[in-house]
Amino acid sequence: MSNISKSFGTNKVLEAIDLTINSAEVHALMGENGAGKSTLMNILTGLFPASGGNITIDGQSKLFTNPQEAEQFGISFIHQEMNTWKDMTVLENLFLGREIKGKFGLLDNKTMRKKASSAFEQLGVSINLDAEIGGLSVGQQQMVEIAKSFLSDLKILIMDEPTAALTERETERLFSVIDGLKQRGVGIVYISHRMEEIFKITDCVTVMRDGFVIDTKKTVETNVDELVRKMVGREITDYYPEKTAEIRELVFEAEHLSGEKFTDISFSVKSGEILGFAGLMGAGRTEVMRAIFGIDPLKSGIIRVNGKKLKIKTPAQAIQSGIGFLTEDRKEEGLVLDFSIKDNITLPSTKDFVHRGLFDDKTATTFVKTLSERLKVKATDEEQSVASLSGGNQQKVVLAKWIGIAPKVLILDEPTRGVDVGAKREIYQLMNELAERGVPIIMVSSDLPEVLGVSDRIVVMHEGKISGILTKEEATQEKIMQFATGGK
Repeated sequence: MSNISKSFGTNKVLEAIDLTINSAEVHALMGENGAGKSTLMNILTGLFPASGGNITIDGQSKLFTNPQEAEQFGISFIHQEMNTWKDMTVLENLFLGREIKGKFGLLDNKTMRKKASSAFEQLGVSINLDAEIGGLSVGQQQMVEIAKSFLSDLKILIMDEPTAALTERETERLFSVIDGLKQRGVGIVYISHRMEEIFKITDCVTVMRDGFVIDTKKTVETNVDELVRKMVGREITDYYPEKTAEIRELVFEAEHLSGEKFTDISFSVKSGEILGFAGLMGAGRTEVMRAIFGIDPLKSGIIRVNGKKLKIKTPAQAIQSGIGFLTEDRKEEGLVLDFSIKDNITLPSTKDFVHRGLFDDKTATTFVKTLSERLKVKATDEEQSVASLSGGNQQKVVLAKWIGIAPKVLILDEPTRGVDVGAKREIYQLMNELAERGVPIIMVSSDLPEVLGVSDRIVVMHEGKISGILTKEEATQEKIMQFATGGK
């Protein structure tokens, strides 16, 4: 790709970008959310037309008009946000738009099942081809997305945060698959904010910032500090800012909670405290939070806020009780993508802007501007559609939405998933500020360094039960993993 530029109206998002992808190479593409990484790859795969520049593949000038054309040519893009149809089966999702037909134009299910099984075999995972996608875990859905790319003759595979929802075992399997593809001559573009992955599997790194390429280097010739400096344009001396909030009175209590995928869960959180929830995928952490917020039913148990027993059967009741919940899947459950930034942020607190039956738009706009500026949401204005924002900025909008209700308790499920290193620190700083104001925070995270760096105490779950609770002083990665795997 040479001299690529792109503008959306008057907003210039890419300028004079040069990028070379070689066969049999894993090329990391790094940068803060909004740096232009995904836009550049969307241009390569024909989702957006470039405003200027050229693309040459195997010495020939090439311009795709849509992603299907790119896929047929052997260029596959696995997006960070899953591109699946929830009520269709795994097999139907895999072959949507590329169905194999036999005699009389009928679907050749036998051949499709054989190809699908082969793709999952290469990944080393077992997924029921007849299962509905919506019933799979986020990690399994990601594996289906990865398997799709194995159905064509790959030249270039683009992966945007592919391990964000994967377990450690699935991640190691993916790295093995990437190595196998590399041996076959496939060029791989690897977009990730996880530094340890960049240094483990990539051959070279291109850093982007504000729509420009800052530098391209062999991975072995750089280090974490240099990459961070180039990504954010400044030094980040402390990844996890020091927490100074005083932990005071008891605010939130959960007693003997049981649901479909968890049993006898009891814990409490105090004012100013950040309580981390750790465990392997499928341990039941997210399910506990969904039940507390009224998304899923509770079979038994008691929830108290400030000593008052709550009856929560719907999210609306949870919000009325002062509970905010940033969900794991921001696109499906955290945002209304067709709505503006303003409409999303004010959604749970609309009643606060109604005076004498009329919506006070001026006050709402000021409120949204203040939150957007505080969270450093990169957007043209508050009327911009959230669908057009980068993943990290979408996450900030969801956070702003819940901060806007002035929560008594805030639950954050994977708050920094798919978020760049600069935005991560901003989120941690914001969590500390909320704790300073006395807000108890419950944080579910699969990132162990994050759990250790941010939490005052850590609850570890294993197979639907609490297997251990550790103080900040007691907690180590080894101890957490020991509890997470059922050890004592």
